[in-house]
Amino acid sequence: MKGFSSRNLKYMRSFAEAWPHEEFVQEVLAQLPWYHHLALLDKVKTPEAKHWYLQMAITHNWSRNVLVHHIETRLHLRSGQAISNFEKCLPPALADQAQALLKDPYFFDFLGIGEEAQERSIEEALVTQLTQFILELGTGFAYVGRQVHLEVGGEDFYLDLLFYHLKIHCYVVIELKAGTFKPEHAGKLNFYFSAIDAQMATEADGPSIGLLLCKCRNKLIVEYSLRDTAKPIGVAEYSLVQSLPQELKSSLPSVDDLERALSTFGA
Repeated sequence: MKGFSSRNLKYMRSFAEAWPHEEFVQEVLAQLPWYHHLALLDKVKTPEAKHWYLQMAITHNWSRNVLVHHIETRLHLRSGQAISNFEKCLPPALADQAQALLKDPYFFDFLGIGEEAQERSIEEALVTQLTQFILELGTGFAYVGRQVHLEVGGEDFYLDLLFYHLKIHCYVVIELKAGTFKPEHAGKLNFYFSAIDAQMATEADGPSIGLLLCKCRNKLIVEYSLRDTAKPIGVAEYSLVQSLPQELKSSLPSVDDLERALSTFGA
């Protein structure tokens, strides 16, 4: 065989070094296009992370762009990391699936709004960029609505965001809090679940799941708040501006460096 460029030969060598087991290559790796593999070779450092992204790309049929997006947002470190009570509130198999759906933190840096944005502004921006929002949520989420109206006892209530998950067949209520998590937030979600189960869910639907997204949270306070809660709730942080990787931060000038440079320029 001949006609390969030096670049292709280097990638072939890297591929062989990354996946040395012939049976694994034939059975699993052949399920992804070559350019997916180049993304894995270029962007993922550890064998464990490579294998995780490989399996997820095959399972969820990710395009190369989606694969790259998830690698760059370090999905393997965030997946399943939300604090939840799923293990106590859901059957074991469903609890594992539900936990895998949630991340911590969520990155909404695609919104282009400041860190001090209020809840309503964040909701509006997320719905405006729904495709990116669903990409960050993950596979299987179907958008139902924003500020979904519920009437209970003659009073009006509104869910921030409502989704339906097509694989585990349940409603997912997402509540946004621009501040710190508070125990009463879990109580409000419990109330919403009761209303959804009574007014919207059918016998074919599984237990509704709540995801409370807050600017910051104290892990112990969250754990205490969910400990005796009967409804399945997950709590995760969100960021409107994704932090820079540490290696990039170290290469950027500090504020003092910039001020000195500007003062020199002004002189």
